[in-house]
Amino acid sequence: MPELIDSPTRIPVPGGKVIDEHVGAVNTPDAGLQTSVSVARMVAPAGWSEPFQTPEFDEITVVLTGTVLVDHDGGRLEAHAGQTVVTRGGERIRYSCGPEGAEYVAICLPAFSPDSVHREDEQDAGEVAGDAQ
Repeated sequence: MPELIDSPTRIPVPGGKVIDEHVGAVNTPDAGLQTSVSVARMVAPAGWSEPFQTPEFDEITVVLTGTVLVDHDGGRLEAHAGQTVVTRGGERIRYSCGPEGAEYVAICLPAFSPDSVHREDEQDAGEVAGDAQ
């Protein structure tokens, strides 16, 4: 039977980024999906970035507006509105956004969890090979 999810849950994060989780451990803990998938809408302000991470999950990032930057050990990808980036579990990556900020949808398989993202401390992150910054 179809299930309507009335609204997402806003998850507070530092740096001015907004996360609205539609499906996942926070918003739908009893839906039977909390560990298999998470779906969230993100709004990141201009210049936002997060530490490097090596998540255990695959992530599909659908860019709605702006530019999402994905640093990885081989360089950097730029995904613009209408484009999608797929990262695989076990890859060391860092998400940030361009000067206009970005709005995007993140789908994580299995679901995102703080224990499975493995974020690095900023001071220990180092530079990514080929990083232009």
